[in-house]
Amino acid sequence: MARRYPLFLDLEDRLVVVVGGGKVATRRMPQLVDSGADVLLVAPTITGELRDYVDSGQIRWNARPYESDLLDGAALVLACTDDREVNAAVDFDAKKRGIWCSRADDAAASAAWVPAVGTVDSVTVAVSADGDPRRARDLCTAVLAAFRQGDLSARPRRSTGGEVILVGGGPGDPDLITLRGYRALLNADVVITDRLGPTSLLAALDDDVEIIDVGKTPRGPSVPQDEINALLIDRAKAGKRVVRLKGGDPFIFGRGGEEVQVCTAAGIPVQVVPGISSAIAAPLLAGIPLTQRGLNQHFVVATAHLPPGDPRSTVDWRGIAAGGGVLVLMMAVENRAAVAEELIAGGMSPTTSVAIIQDASIKSQRIIFSTLVGLADQEIEPPAVIVVGNVVDLAQTFGAL
Repeated sequence: MARRYPLFLDLEDRLVVVVGGGKVATRRMPQLVDSGADVLLVAPTITGELRDYVDSGQIRWNARPYESDLLDGAALVLACTDDREVNAAVDFDAKKRGIWCSRADDAAASAAWVPAVGTVDSVTVAVSADGDPRRARDLCTAVLAAFRQGDLSARPRRSTGGEVILVGGGPGDPDLITLRGYRALLNADVVITDRLGPTSLLAALDDDVEIIDVGKTPRGPSVPQDEINALLIDRAKAGKRVVRLKGGDPFIFGRGGEEVQVCTAAGIPVQVVPGISSAIAAPLLAGIPLTQRGLNQHFVVATAHLPPGDPRSTVDWRGIAAGGGVLVLMMAVENRAAVAEELIAGGMSPTTSVAIIQDASIKSQRIIFSTLVGLADQEIEPPAVIVVGNVVDLAQTFGAL
């Protein structure tokens, strides 16, 4: 087999002719459309997937048999029919015009090959295996899997512009951060981290990664939000890739929205990586489904960081009680007695089942069961998630998961 020279092509707005409307053309089409190419599909009949591209205006379709004049002005030709004679004719006509052509049926006779390709974040992997498409696909899949899982990583060269990436780290167990969030950590120049979340992952970062702990301790010292905002802006404007690592999800009681606003106002590019909120994870790990057919059709997540009656609070506790459903309380340890009183005053039964999940997902996880009227008497330390409602009783059936 002749040696080949690997090359990536910029096909933006350039004519690419695909001859054939079957399975091979269907497999090739997503990458061609993503490349921004002006794709002309030539085939009397096409698959339903290809017709969707046509109907959406992403590609053009010439519904007639192949003729050589259709290649005029093309930058690239793909011969994808199941007829060897047609593919050979397409290849011959392309060579006469000096156009690169890839034959799907004969790698040895083809002037160009289409590799197995995949992308993770900004890394594109293309693999060719001497004309063996299955082997190339398997190798490409293995490399991409290693990138996704963080087993294969290379920090990008630092850009001059800098950026901020808000990463939701999940409830605490490092296995529960998303793969995208983990890759962002591995690629970081600076990590500004909260106390909650998978901080054990920071030990695996390169020694030159700057780690700044701004963790807030309940009723203890904390770094003011203004200082955190200033750190984000300062490091990003220095051209660094800054990861803001938060517990749970950045936009669920995590002040992530405020940080996005501040960075955007300073002209700093921002990405947000969703995380698994402890509001969802903690009940699940305690064996409590937040929705169960026949028991409830909705649940409410509320923070009790501010006590009932505080003029800054927008939570209508009595309205929540009257609305039924299941209630998930965040940051409620200190004000749990006052919240319980308000819920009971709003019509919720004092004997409503309650579960407290402390240190959800980590080794020190502890689950306490009570009733609404007995909630104030439980010994709890933050962080803890409190679930109020009839689904709590299912924990005895499912057990901690």
